[in-house]
Amino acid sequence: MKPIKKDLIHPIPGSRWNHILSGVVGDKLAMLALIIFVFYCLIALLAPLVAPYDVSDPAFMDLMNSEIPPSWISGNSQFLLGTDAQGRDLLSVILYGTRLSLTIGICAVLIQVTLGICIGLVAGYLGGRIDNFLMRCADIQLSFSNMMVAIVFLAIFQSLFGMARYQQLAMIILILVIGLTEWPLFARTIRASVLAEKQQEYVDAARVMGISSKRIMFRHILPNTLSPILVIFTVQIANAIVAEAALSFLGLGMPATEPSLGSLISEGFAYMFAGSWWICVIPSITLIILILAMNLLGDWLRDHLNPRAYKD
Repeated sequence: MKPIKKDLIHPIPGSRWNHILSGVVGDKLAMLALIIFVFYCLIALLAPLVAPYDVSDPAFMDLMNSEIPPSWISGNSQFLLGTDAQGRDLLSVILYGTRLSLTIGICAVLIQVTLGICIGLVAGYLGGRIDNFLMRCADIQLSFSNMMVAIVFLAIFQSLFGMARYQQLAMIILILVIGLTEWPLFARTIRASVLAEKQQEYVDAARVMGISSKRIMFRHILPNTLSPILVIFTVQIANAIVAEAALSFLGLGMPATEPSLGSLISEGFAYMFAGSWWICVIPSITLIILILAMNLLGDWLRDHLNPRAYKD
């Protein structure tokens, strides 16, 4: 038996990641997108410290301060981005809304990744009837519109348990709904990679050594299939945030008491042509910049994780 080459088992941590890091530094657009994403993550984590006002304070909502224009229009330095129809400081609610949208997006994609990796590994490695059954389940899932499934499920939940109960569990329900509707994308990608990897000689050597199938799948095959998963993970975070924003815009997302970027846009849309355009426009710009940065990172990773890009 031929000796197992170390780079066959662990090709990712070596030259591939060095290529990615050097590529980020050399690509100005990718560097800008990465800086924007890190900035969003930092302000989301530090929202309670950065926000000018505490959104949980009962005095935060003051109708006497409703619809005040941004400071560069009205000259009122007390509210940098103005206030919304409820008299809340728009900068503060945007910071907390960004935090909520990122949390929902990342947690939903983590559910997608977990389900997709487990199902894809089992289907690709075991094959046969198990592979056929799991992939048919994925086909059935993909045959439905993910947004339509989410709308139907959320509408049924609100009808059965009432709006009050839904508002208490809105964040958890959104994470579960968005997460459980997108797993086939990861499962199919992992399965395709596993079908190629399980024919490699290091897998045959592991079987001969008596290593369990579970260990072979998760300790040897999985690390060699993470490149496309990283790309999809980045893009899917943006898609999950857009899905949450769309559901919130339709009134099926986060309640007004816990505003996300989508619910802020939905609330401000009613005032778009009534003179208070900033209530809708500024959260929309915030969301667009975040989605654009995530998509740019995903496109850049797709190009630089291509095996031909780092092939010696």
